[in-house]
Amino acid sequence: MVHRFDGPTLDTAVWHPHYLPAWSSREATRASYRLEGGVLILKVPREHPVWCPGDHEPPLRVSGLQSGSWSGPVGSTRGQQRFREGQLVQEEQPRFEGWLPTGGRVAVRARMSLSQRSMAALWMSGFEDDPDQLRCGEICVFEVFGNALVREPPSAEVGIGIKAFRDPALAQDFAAPRVGIDVTAFHTYAVEYDEQEAVFSVDGAVLRRCPRPPTYPVQLMLAVFDFPEWSTGDDDHLVPELVVESVTG
Repeated sequence: MVHRFDGPTLDTAVWHPHYLPAWSSREATRASYRLEGGVLILKVPREHPVWCPGDHEPPLRVSGLQSGSWSGPVGSTRGQQRFREGQLVQEEQPRFEGWLPTGGRVAVRARMSLSQRSMAALWMSGFEDDPDQLRCGEICVFEVFGNALVREPPSAEVGIGIKAFRDPALAQDFAAPRVGIDVTAFHTYAVEYDEQEAVFSVDGAVLRRCPRPPTYPVQLMLAVFDFPEWSTGDDDHLVPELVVESVTG
């Protein structure tokens, strides 16, 4: 599969333009994005709402796409990537299976513009529809925080690896090695994995190998974030941006 963003509209057979809407609503979690010049541009503009205000800490604003979604009924605890115990579904979500890989290679070609208070990421999270909701581990393809960038010479801490969360079958194996790249230019962030090992790379250079990644169905989560509490006092006008040329798998 090679998914490009060169059409006039987002391919909603693959992508759901909301961020974990069960804990809020589809309207309140709608991504700010556009397709232009053959790329997807995800942004967090100044007027973008806070996600799950008064509930999630720290406060964050996010524009994201995901390749799968579902939830139980309103008032139930059955939903994806819950961030606290006892969390209840606020809006029931229909089942959506856009792309749920179980192994192989997944790569994204992207660039980003980040401030000290923002980050961008692609991670693959368990679809989590098992009865006990334990298939919730993540494979992080890249996670870049603006406050960990060096401008001259350019470099970035690129977070990669496995996050176990509540899955007892997984071991936490995540790190953020510093890589000599300028993230404002296009680079290819990738993982190739099977039940034995996940191999993470940037532009074909292997950065880490992690044993025994999850191989149950996972959904892609592609997003850019803003953390208002990290403000330095003169940065409210800055708009973080993630520009994606293609996602392949």
